[in-house]
Amino acid sequence: MHRRIHALRLQAAALAAALLATTALAALPASATGRAAANDYCGGHCADILPPGENGNATLADILGNKVFGTRPAHTDDQLGPYAGLASAYPSLTDGQITGFFNDSSFGVPADQVASTSSPRPDVTIVRDKATGVPHITGTTRYGTEYGAGYAAAQDRLWVMDLFRHVGRGELSGFAGGAAANRQLEQSFWQAAPYTEAELQSQIDAISNEGPRARQALTDAQAYLDGINQYITQSYNGRYFPGEYDLTGQINAITNAGGIAPFKLTDLVALASVVGALFGSGGGGELASAQVKSAAEARYGTAAGDAVWKSLREAEDPEAVQTLHDGQQFPYAQVPDDPQGAAMPDPGSVVPEQLIYDATGSAKQATSKAPGVFPGNLLTAKHGMSNALVVSGSHTDDGHPVAVFGPQTGYFAPQLLMLEELQGPGISARGAAFAGLSFYVQLGRGQDYAWSATSAGQDITDTYAVPLCTTDGSPVTLAAESYLWHGQCTPLERLARQDSWSPTTADSTPAGSYTLVMYRSNYGLVTARGTVGGKPVAFTSLRSTYRHEADSIIGFQMLNDPGAVHDPASFQQAAQNINYTFNWFYADSSHTAYYNSGSNPVRAPGVDPGLPVQAAAAYEWQGFDPATNTAQYTPPAQHPQSVDQDYYVSWNNKQATDYATTGFGMGSVHRANLLDDRVKALLANGGKVTRTSLVQAMESAALTDLRAEDVLPELLRVIRSAPVTDPALATAVQKLENWRADGDQRKETSPGSHTYADADAIRLLDAWWPLLADGVFHPGLGDPLYTALTGALQINESPSGGQTGATSGSTSANESIPHKGSAFQYGWWSYLNKDLRSVLGDQVAGPLAQPFCGGGSLAACRTTLLGTLTSALAQTPAQVYPGDSDCAAGDQWCADTIIQRPLGGVTDAKISWQNRPTYQQVVQFQSHR
Repeated sequence: MHRRIHALRLQAAALAAALLATTALAALPASATGRAAANDYCGGHCADILPPGENGNATLADILGNKVFGTRPAHTDDQLGPYAGLASAYPSLTDGQITGFFNDSSFGVPADQVASTSSPRPDVTIVRDKATGVPHITGTTRYGTEYGAGYAAAQDRLWVMDLFRHVGRGELSGFAGGAAANRQLEQSFWQAAPYTEAELQSQIDAISNEGPRARQALTDAQAYLDGINQYITQSYNGRYFPGEYDLTGQINAITNAGGIAPFKLTDLVALASVVGALFGSGGGGELASAQVKSAAEARYGTAAGDAVWKSLREAEDPEAVQTLHDGQQFPYAQVPDDPQGAAMPDPGSVVPEQLIYDATGSAKQATSKAPGVFPGNLLTAKHGMSNALVVSGSHTDDGHPVAVFGPQTGYFAPQLLMLEELQGPGISARGAAFAGLSFYVQLGRGQDYAWSATSAGQDITDTYAVPLCTTDGSPVTLAAESYLWHGQCTPLERLARQDSWSPTTADSTPAGSYTLVMYRSNYGLVTARGTVGGKPVAFTSLRSTYRHEADSIIGFQMLNDPGAVHDPASFQQAAQNINYTFNWFYADSSHTAYYNSGSNPVRAPGVDPGLPVQAAAAYEWQGFDPATNTAQYTPPAQHPQSVDQDYYVSWNNKQATDYATTGFGMGSVHRANLLDDRVKALLANGGKVTRTSLVQAMESAALTDLRAEDVLPELLRVIRSAPVTDPALATAVQKLENWRADGDQRKETSPGSHTYADADAIRLLDAWWPLLADGVFHPGLGDPLYTALTGALQINESPSGGQTGATSGSTSANESIPHKGSAFQYGWWSYLNKDLRSVLGDQVAGPLAQPFCGGGSLAACRTTLLGTLTSALAQTPAQVYPGDSDCAAGDQWCADTIIQRPLGGVTDAKISWQNRPTYQQVVQFQSHR
């Protein structure tokens, strides 16, 4: 069998090589062309980067060459080196060196930098540059422009686009194999957005009734699809389509039997639902919050327990870093003094809703020998995403605003995003867009302005406790399939998706199938069942953007239109038309601006959005219509917004005063502090910011261990409150202090050394942190509350993901997506910081309601810290860094490394850890229209 497979692969490789040679001979020659005709007001001061590289398509021959010889197609990884290199080079960076670590993102391509020119239609030209291979698409008609965008997208990301349209439909394993991770991922997306084909179409139909811009957007989308489908036809006939279709059995490598299904408008809605679920939704943690509240009240009594819950929740922490710091207030989702309609689940009664039915074969174990193409917990694990640093012109070197910003969408090969430039009637932009949705640039720059976003996560998702009932009068149990809607017993709607897969030659696991089932009510999707006051209920998730993922198309269209966006006010108007929960940032040559987007539902008076709510008319969203899943939303003026604040920083932190967070983790220590402190330092004493200094501030934060910078000082103060007499502990404390003096960073001793400076101190803190959390808080919280709290907020989010602090029954291990780069958003940083400062006698605004470390005694707290530090010292490197399929146990540098997780057949090299956006811009516009 192995010989036969090897022979087939050799034949396929030879065939593909021959076809590639033929294609190369037939390719259009590169023609000389100047920069695009569109006006560019950046004056060479705009740059961007998106690793690993623009080219995300590889033929079967390319994939086999990568496996056997380590070769890669051109432009597959050429942005990875510059991205990685900034970590060591940033301290001595100059303005003239920025384009050594970022791409020049000026419009067009200089004549001597043209690599290729092609025209899939007479009314569009695609020019690719030599440096990066980015497509620069210029159309003489709008249809041609969008057609070219689709054609270029398929050239660069066809396989990824196909993966995601299957993910969005809960069909990944049937398409890409039955790996456990694939099945876990398709299940989580089916839980978030289980749509029938008719419901996908209904979103398109609804948009078509929203006016001229919406109808133009659908016309643009269809032209884009036409370009994709032309490339599919040509690449299939010419056998230069992505080789993953061969490897997964979609196309026979020898006979070419099979095919690639053409893309259609409903595929774009499926893709949009994936993006919205990953990056543009917020809230939904009400059950976890309720369980913390119940456990706290059981531990401390009702009044004291409620106070403990509120202090751990940190919904309105006065010490939380905020994006808007100019005194504005934007009340939303606040905790009422006297909550109405709360539906507290009976302790121990909550059980997750059954999702998988009728499993056969390997599906009973949901596993196969092959790895998944995505992390299985890509959606369910908490993710930190994106940052922004924007400084107004009054504080910069030349009087023009400076911005360094971008989204953190993870690291994949090929990347989920792609770069492009679009120039045509009513469109003028360059930047990044999600593969399969790139008919508009979603984050990037226009002629004289740039924009970016960070995930905001404000609460647009509520949990309702829906009373179960039976239509035949039989006793009501948790298995009931009907619920009360305005007094009527109404059947739950059953949404089912059949999935199956066949093993590839590399995977001999027997094929299996199952049916994914979600139940839907007028109050949303059923996610769990339990009892409230002894009565069976279904807990449902009601998200305002559900069935409306495609609505944001109008806002993105406006951001690409130079006639629509030309100043802060018009930028904010465009952002208002995006219903996902994002923080939007803007910079032109004179102004900066900010706007928080999202369909924020107006709740009934007195409802606490951080707890489950009774399913009754009195507690529904104002103006709620279940037929269309619409409601009354807060008006634009009530969304956090600003123009020309001295500076803005965002790293998924709190937006503004009174804009409450309903999750946990927005307290005194947040990774946004790393940005805020550095920008404040640049502005101190009248300092003027440059592009270089703002990049340096970003990169310094990207390499810093938040725990070391903002919690370790208090830990050391407690320990140093008395002499440390044990020699081993004294040495350990000194190493930690030396690391603090060196800047708290996780950086190599020299580029490529694969060894950290202060390696022992870093390993010690990694080992110590989960032991600290347990030692300080577990005794006071007790088992039930400690476990409940880890379900609401994980203990740790380390660069390696290997030190979770998970306990039996805990969900802390949700942080463990290894090698993901993003770190230090979710953790118990604030809890330790506030508690230790209280023990030390410092003034603490918004303190915890109970003392924990040593019961509030400094001496007893010190004993706890030293005891847990002793335990940390006893851990071997292999225990701290357990190892995985990519790294040996004990390899500290490798454990932290960023890996471009392969979505296809080509892999890329590891790079050193840094905590920064995946796609990033550096902009300082020099003039304006």
